[in-house]
Amino acid sequence: MITGKNYIGSTASGLGTTFKTFNPIENSENDATFHEATEQEINDAVALAKKAFFTYKNVSGLEKSNFLNAIADEILELGDELITTYTKESGLPAGRATGERGRTIGQLRSFANLVKEGSWVEASIDTAEPNRAPLPKVDIRKMLVAVGPVVVFGASNFPLAFSTAGGDTASALASGCPVIVKSHPMHAGTGELVTSAILKAAQKTGMPNGVFSNLNSSGIEVGTQLVKHKDIKSVVFTGSFTGGKALFDIANNRPEPIPVFAEMGSINPIVILPNTLENNAESIANNLAGSITLGTGQFCTNPGLILGLKSDALTAFTKNLALKLSGIDAGCMLHPNIKKGFASTKEMVTAQDNVVVLTEKNAAENPNFAKSQLATVSGKTFLKNPKLHQEVFGPFSLVVQCENKDELLNVSQALEGQLTATILGESEELTNYSEIISFISDITGRIIFNGMPTGVEVCPSMHHGGPYPATTDSRFTSVGTGAIKRFVRPLSFQNWPEELLPEALKNKNPLSILRHLNGTATAKSI
Repeated sequence: MITGKNYIGSTASGLGTTFKTFNPIENSENDATFHEATEQEINDAVALAKKAFFTYKNVSGLEKSNFLNAIADEILELGDELITTYTKESGLPAGRATGERGRTIGQLRSFANLVKEGSWVEASIDTAEPNRAPLPKVDIRKMLVAVGPVVVFGASNFPLAFSTAGGDTASALASGCPVIVKSHPMHAGTGELVTSAILKAAQKTGMPNGVFSNLNSSGIEVGTQLVKHKDIKSVVFTGSFTGGKALFDIANNRPEPIPVFAEMGSINPIVILPNTLENNAESIANNLAGSITLGTGQFCTNPGLILGLKSDALTAFTKNLALKLSGIDAGCMLHPNIKKGFASTKEMVTAQDNVVVLTEKNAAENPNFAKSQLATVSGKTFLKNPKLHQEVFGPFSLVVQCENKDELLNVSQALEGQLTATILGESEELTNYSEIISFISDITGRIIFNGMPTGVEVCPSMHHGGPYPATTDSRFTSVGTGAIKRFVRPLSFQNWPEELLPEALKNKNPLSILRHLNGTATAKSI
C-alpha cells in the first residue's frame, strides 16, 4: 500500500508539504498524496545512514550478496501492483515496465554475484623485504573500501532500472555504502513500493537500520540539501545537463568537495559512410526509425544526430527515413513538463537558419503525446551554429549533410562529449575514414559499429558514460559491475598486524579471491 510518506530507514514520516504524481495518458493527477521531506527528515536520514555505515562497511560479501538477492526477491513479490503503478505514473506500457523490472532484478543479482566472489576489491600485496639494500622494504597491502553514505537521484525516464533499486543503488549497496534515494517526483509511488521491498530485504537479512532511506520531493530543495550535507560522501544523478551541472557545482563548493557522478545527456552521433548507404539504405532507415522513436525518444542513447556525405543517395535516404518516421504513431511522453521541454527545444532547433524539417508537421492528438521529427542542415551551417549541437530529449534527429570528407572531419571535431557514437559502414571503408573514427572515439564512452545506440547491455564490459558534458567523469560507468567503483577508494595498510587485516588482505587468503601478490595475479596464499 502506498502511504505517500518518506522512509528514514524503517521509520515512515510525513511532515512536509504534499504533492501528487501525474498520469500522462489520462492527463490527470493520480490519487496518492506524497509528503515532501523536511530539513529535519533529511538530517535524520543522513544521521541514520552515517550510523549504519560503521556497521555496514564491515558486512561480508556473502551477507551483502544475500541482501541484494533478497531485494530482487521482494521486488518480484510486489507483483502487478508495481507494474500498474509504474504505468500510471510514467505513461509507459506494461511491457516496458515488466522488461525494466527484469533488468532491475538482473542488476541486483549481478552485483550480488560480484560481492559474493569478492575479487572486485582489487587486493594488492607487496610483502616486506627487511634485508633489501640500501633500505628495507616495508609490507604494504591495498584494497578498495566504501566511502560512506551515498545519495542517489531517481531518473525520470527509468522508474525502476535507474531509480530506487536501480543500478546506482545496487552498486552503492554492493560497495558497502548506505544509500539515501531522492525519489523522482514523477514516479514517487513506484519508488515507495520498491522502497518497501528494500526495507523488507534489509530486515530479513539483518542489515543495519539506515542502510537505505527514501525521501520525496516535488522540486530541487531536498536534493540540494542532501548534496550540501557534510556527511554525504558521493552523489549519483541521471537527468538534464542543467540539473547535473548544478549538483556538481554545489558539491565542489562544499568545504569538503565530494564527487557527483552525473549523466547529463547525449546526442549520440551516427556517421553513415557512403558505401554502406548505397548498399543498405533501406535497412538503415528501418533501424534508425525504430531507434529514434524507441520509448518516444526518451532514452539517453537515442540517436539525435546523423552525419553523412552530401549525395543523391543521402537525399533519398533522408526522405525515406522521414516517411518512415511520419508513419509511426505518436507516443506518450513521461510528463507534461517533459513534453513541453521537447516541444520547446525542438522548435528552437528547427527555427534556426537553413534548417529544413523533413517530416510531416501533424501534431499529436493527445496532449502529452509527441510525434517524431526529422530535420536536415548543411555541415557548414552546423559548424557555425552551436545551438544545433544540443540534445533534444524526445523523438527527434538532425541529419547533417557534409560537402566532403574534410567537412565531415571538421563536424566530428566540433562535437562535445557523448555517451555513444556509431559508425555505419563496410569494413573496407574504415581505413579511408580512420581519422574521423579516431576523433569520434575521443569524444565517446562507447563506439558502435553497424548497430544502433539504443539498448545498453548490462555486463562487465559495458561502459555507460562519456566525456563531459555527457557525464561529469568519463572514467566511470553507471551500467555493469564496474559501476561499483564510483563508491570506493583505495586504502593501504603498512606493516599491519596479520590478525587485524581485512580478510581480503590476510596471508592465507581466506576468501580465495584473485589478488596481486608482488606484482603477479594469483589466488595463492602467502
